Amino acid sequence: MSFKRVSEAVIRRIPRYYRHLVMLESQGVERISSERLAKQMNLNASQVRQDFNCFGGFGQQGYGYNVSTLISEIKKIMAIDRKHSIIIVGAGNIGHALTNFPGFNESGFEVKALFDINKELIGSSVNGRPVLDIKDMDEYIRQNSIDIGVIAARRTAAQEIADRMCAAGIRGIWNFVPVDLTTSVPIENVHLSESLSTLSYKIEHGMLD
Repeated sequence: MSFKRVSEAVIRRIPRYYRHLVMLESQGVERISSERLAKQMNLNASQVRQDFNCFGGFGQQGYGYNVSTLISEIKKIMAIDRKHSIIIVGAGNIGHALTNFPGFNESGFEVKALFDINKELIGSSVNGRPVLDIKDMDEYIRQNSIDIGVIAARRTAAQEIADRMCAAGIRGIWNFVPVDLTTSVPIENVHLSESLSTLSYKIEHGMLD
């Protein structure tokens, strides 16, 4: 499924729509107007309609949006209507937390294995997933057609790990290391300290989203 060029802002709102719609479906809501959805998300109705029009619209004038249909369409847009395989490099606290996160399977993401350099961890398992030697990562990616590589390792090793992932055929990287990486594939950075600093600023200056 391909669409015209979509802005980063729209791309980041789409998962929010999905989360709200899934909640509405669980409450038994079958259809919703752009006005009601916008109010729940602190947006305006025009913005909601413009966002969905980037992907074809999906609504009917006078009816609004069928919630289950819209959920299905958004899953296709985000490509979470299929399974994505994940490996995690770094079997420490972040690696453990991610492997045990139940929301992955619900959203189509499956952690296959973890990798580490710590010989005390290699050979163990986390939530049923094996912890393997980092030296075997490249071949594992190739043999198992891994889609996403998560980097939760030491800062000094992050760029080398990213380079090896890309060379082995990884399709995207989710980076938890507070360093800017250069990659040949899409990358999403999750810098926890930066997020907390942003929150601190908002608290100090009384800002609301």
